[in-house]
Amino acid sequence: MRRRDLILLFGGAVAALPLAARAQQQAKLKRIGFLRVRTPPPAWIAAFRQGLQEHGLIEGQNIKIEFGLAESVAELPSVATELVRRKVDVLLASGSPTVLPARDAAGTIPVVFVGIFDFVETGQVVSLARPGGNLTGMSGMVVDLAGKRMQLLKELLPGMTRVAILVRTASPATPPFVREAERSAQVLGLGLQVLRMGNPSDLEMLLASASTAGGLVGSDDAVFTAHRLRIAELALKQRLPTMFGFREMVQAGCLMSYGADYADLYRRAASHVHKILNGAKPADIPVGQPERFESILNMRTAKALGLTIPPALLLRVDQVIE
Repeated sequence: MRRRDLILLFGGAVAALPLAARAQQQAKLKRIGFLRVRTPPPAWIAAFRQGLQEHGLIEGQNIKIEFGLAESVAELPSVATELVRRKVDVLLASGSPTVLPARDAAGTIPVVFVGIFDFVETGQVVSLARPGGNLTGMSGMVVDLAGKRMQLLKELLPGMTRVAILVRTASPATPPFVREAERSAQVLGLGLQVLRMGNPSDLEMLLASASTAGGLVGSDDAVFTAHRLRIAELALKQRLPTMFGFREMVQAGCLMSYGADYADLYRRAASHVHKILNGAKPADIPVGQPERFESILNMRTAKALGLTIPPALLLRVDQVIE
């Protein structure tokens, strides 16, 4: 991304004011901490900003977004702590790896997540309707979609007899995702190979080990999104058709995605932030769930893999990247 684009993305333009007036204005701004592993997809940031603007929250006028972008999952606790030191009024935890570090660092600061794992099953909230603690936000329902992705990949590859799934070892989403994948594989009559990534450096070895699988289904994880170009490159090298949950994975060169419209989730998360800045407690704000789902297909990747897309499936795809 060009330097100018980065400035536009993360800068938050401030009008030219005398220094004293600008300092006074900055002191009055509400601060939103944004915690993420590496740079989030630009469309998600744009959607979050749009949602804030819909509620009258304008950067440089009444809010400031403080970005805390960790290079790795291991750095998230220290980056979250640094955001708290900046006296943010609310923390936005972007992606499942950030939720627990944000919660642990926040203290009494409210946390709004846009995350993936089952927050009720893992005990982070009491219920979706009444979270009951210091966290609320938007859920991606990824576990519920694991079987749907496997079904779509089987439809795309009717001769497939064995499928691999890619998960991150330390993610709270991994156990329920694996259970759902095992159930779906059994229903579809597929052998299942589980690829557990400890570190991004494992990706080449893991995808090479999946060369005998007919396809790969990935869990939704911020780490995979951060390394999407590498995953797409390695999968193509192994001639491995891939199915993920984010359109950004397909834009990077993976074959197909099916999942929640995450840009819409970020736009709606801004409503939670607005309510909290106006005095609402996270415990009383229901956890939101996806309202929009989308399927994206990369036809360039399909051609590179020598695949013929079934016409019936092609008609159901929301967007085709030519």
